[in-house]
Amino acid sequence: MTARGGKQIILFLCEHNAGRSQLAAALLAHRTGDRFEIRCAGTDPAEHASDAVAASLAELGIDIGGRLPRRVTKEDLREADVVVTMKPGLALPAQPTGKRVGWSFPDPLGWDAEGIRPLRDQIDSAVRELADNL
Repeated sequence: MTARGGKQIILFLCEHNAGRSQLAAALLAHRTGDRFEIRCAGTDPAEHASDAVAASLAELGIDIGGRLPRRVTKEDLREADVVVTMKPGLALPAQPTGKRVGWSFPDPLGWDAEGIRPLRDQIDSAVRELADNL
């Protein structure tokens, strides 16, 4: 489970790995530096991360350019110390072996950067609380 070097592995999951999970992973990395090994994936990944999500993160000085959505694997779920699902009811390919945390955030598919800002800030608050409790 824990990555080489003793870091906890945190996995953020959503459906498309283009919005919510990208926001959470980028915000946790921004807030905690290299304290954790942070991963994100989706159950039905999109072709690319949301441009609006990238723009909303760029406003905070966070660059996710070049980050491609990917499909969650059984290995991801086996290796993660903490699995954070961003949407209730995700059908996972296996049961997580680590701690499971369930969040419920709306899917920002089709939203612009202005519309995503409140979601980004809500996820940022949840990420800060998660980091404080790990």
